[in-house]
Amino acid sequence: MFARAPIAGRVKTRLAPVLGAPRAARLHTRLIAHAMRTAREARCGPVELHLTQRHALFPYARTQTGCDLGERMHHALRGALRRHRRALLIGADVPALAPADLRRARRLLQGGTDVVLAPAEDGGYGFIGARRAPLGLFRDVRWGSGAVLAETLRNASLAGLRCRLLRTVWDLDRPEDLARLRSRPLSSAFRRGARR
Repeated sequence: MFARAPIAGRVKTRLAPVLGAPRAARLHTRLIAHAMRTAREARCGPVELHLTQRHALFPYARTQTGCDLGERMHHALRGALRRHRRALLIGADVPALAPADLRRARRLLQGGTDVVLAPAEDGGYGFIGARRAPLGLFRDVRWGSGAVLAETLRNASLAGLRCRLLRTVWDLDRPEDLARLRSRPLSSAFRRGARR
């Protein structure tokens, strides 16, 4: 599980004008907890949390290392693949992701697919699963742009990796995404936090 540390003013900055920085950080904390539950319920293997920096709410989390998002993801996947045959890396801000998605990715990887991605509506992806994850898979990707998925697929093709795409998911980045969140299981926690 990959996430930014839930520090007010540094996470969910596009939501902060609507929620305020402290509430945006609390929402991010709940998103992390929700994603961890999703990963555990999938029962695909051990679950690790990787944060951008240490945080008191998650003392067990590992710290991400690398110069950019691609290097940080590569480092986490490479470490997991040294210990396991397959690894799934999910983001905290994809409340639409379900345990069934992760189980399907595991089955595809077990069947010989090298990389499995869940495309996101914004042109990125909500998670990546891999049996092999060379650094080239993450190079020359414009992180945060609408071209992330396409550039990752291009890199996978250049590396000779077999890829499969799962269903398209949405992530929680913009104020208009908050209405969608209210229809998710996470919504009751969000409404409680919104009154604080």
